[in-house]
Order: sequence, then structure tokens, then C-alpha cells
Amino acid sequence: MHTVIVGSGIAGISFAEELRKRSPETAVTLVSRETDGYYSRPLLSHAFTRADIETRIVLRTFDDLAQSAGIEVLSGTEALALDARAQTLACEKDGKALHLDYDKLILAQGSDAFVPPPFRAQANLFHVLNSLTDLKALRHLRDEHRSRVAQVRWAVVGGGLIGCEISADLAGSGDQVSLFHALPRLMERQLVEEDSAELLRLLTEHYRIDVRLNCAVQGFSGQPGALTVGVDEKLESGFHGIILACGFKPRIELAASAGLDTGRGIRVDGALKTSNPNIHAIGDVAELPDGKLYAYVTPVRSQAIWLARYLTGSDEASWQPPAFKPKAKIPGFNAKHDYLF
Repeated sequence: MHTVIVGSGIAGISFAEELRKRSPETAVTLVSRETDGYYSRPLLSHAFTRADIETRIVLRTFDDLAQSAGIEVLSGTEALALDARAQTLACEKDGKALHLDYDKLILAQGSDAFVPPPFRAQANLFHVLNSLTDLKALRHLRDEHRSRVAQVRWAVVGGGLIGCEISADLAGSGDQVSLFHALPRLMERQLVEEDSAELLRLLTEHYRIDVRLNCAVQGFSGQPGALTVGVDEKLESGFHGIILACGFKPRIELAASAGLDTGRGIRVDGALKTSNPNIHAIGDVAELPDGKLYAYVTPVRSQAIWLARYLTGSDEASWQPPAFKPKAKIPGFNAKHDYLF
């Protein structure tokens, strides 16, 4: 039995380790575009107040995973095409083609940062923070500007969970931040109105963040290091960097091109099985029968552990979401009410 996993985030790694623990005879190959190892994506939005973040964020090296769990890790490898009928996965590593046969395929690629269509042609003017590579690039950019100016000035576009965390972290490290949000309150998908108002107070009064609500960003101009944000037909200039935090987009392209049923994510049944019986999807990419994407650490890990148990015959016929409470990790902020989901 050969199980191939695409993705080395919480979903892919948790599943691989649990499967090997329960079925040591199963050969497991993990395909990942990453090269830095298994790292904590939730820590990405806390990248600027911690000097050691680039090493601290890495939880396990790929060599350690290979040696301790007996997992074959193909790092720096891109999954290019899936032939679901032939049960083969075409990949590329170091410019060379690879073809993997599988008995079971687990899609756990996670998600990309969502970039609104009007901004895509201006990709050279902004950054996203969705990977360790993104984090390193932003820290390098910040160090460059800090060597020349007394205070780095950032524009953060998007006042959801990640945008608020990034803004607080940048401001907490001594940078100047303007946070632009198109809607009338912050984190409207996660917080009730009272808690959203308290978060606004904290960010403006304690962190000294310039929060702009009901503020639609039209685009960007200028040169890297001297950037302008177009807001409500006006121009805001003088930014050293722009970070987009406009949500996430599940990586469904591989599944869709292979003819699997997709919507916002890869559609799965209660057993996390796709429209092909030999392929499962877990984590950010998995769209459950209720239409939800459970893109939080607790349910993602739960899916991974449950699926490994299910495939080894030791769990029930459908995954049930665990009780969990999403939480904004912003020092000083404690919501009085449960988070919305």
C-alpha cells in the first residue's frame, strides 16, 4: 500500500505521522513545494516582534520527519498533474519530471492568499504573508528600510483576523501602520459588534494604528519603498511597504484539472472522500457537505488524525467537527463573546 500526500502543513504532516504510527507497513510519500521544513503557519502573522522567528517557526525539519517517522519527503517538489483514473501524480523537482503511483492520495495543499482581481496586475507593489518565504522577504524589506529611516510605514489592506494580527505585530515592533478595511467594523466574520468595537479601541489607542473603516482601496502606485495607496478616489502616499490580507483561496487547481468535484474548495463527503474513492482532501482545501471550510488549526488537525484512523479501520464513518474557538492572537485583546464561525 502506497499513500501519497500533497502538502506539508498541519494537515499533511499530522496525517502522515498518524498513518505511519497506526500502519507502519504503509509506504508514505509526502510531496511539498516547501524546502524549510514543517513550520507553524499561525506564527506567520507574528513575524516582526520576535527576532528569532525564522528559526522558531520551524517545528520539524524534513530530515527529522524522514528519520523519525519513516516518511519519504520530496521537498521543493511541485505537483503538476493528477491522473485519477490511472492513479498517478506527475511532479517536478529540480527541473526533473517525477511520476508517483499511489493507492491512496491525500490532498492537503492548503491555501494561497487571496488577491482581489483589481490588484493582480500590481503584484510588484505589494506583499502577502502566507508562507515562510513571504515572511523572510518581508523581514528583509523591513530591515532594509530600518537602516535608512527612523520608522517604517506600512499599509495593511484587510481588517479580518490576519490583517488585524499583522497590524498589531508591526505596530508592536515600533513601525507605523495604516489599516484599511472596506467594511464598517473589524473582524466582522469572527466577532460580534461589541467585541469588534473593543478591538478597534485597542488598535487605535494602544497600538496607535491608523484604522480606516468603510475604506475601499482601488489600487497602488509608485515604486517599492515609496508607495501610494488609492483610497476612495484619493491618494495616500509615503508607505514603505504594502501587505494584502484579504482572505485565503484554497488550492483546488490540481483537483479541478483532474475532474474532481470542486466548489470553493475540494468537495468531500463525511469521510473526507472526494468524488474519486481513492482520493481524500483535508485541511484548508476540503469543502465539507455543509459547504464550510474548516481552516483553523484544531479542526484541521482533527481531520488529519481522524482520516488516518478511518483508513486503518479504527474510526467511525464520518468526521465530526470538534468543539473549537477561533481566537485572535493580539496581545491585550480578549473577546467577551464566543467567536463566530
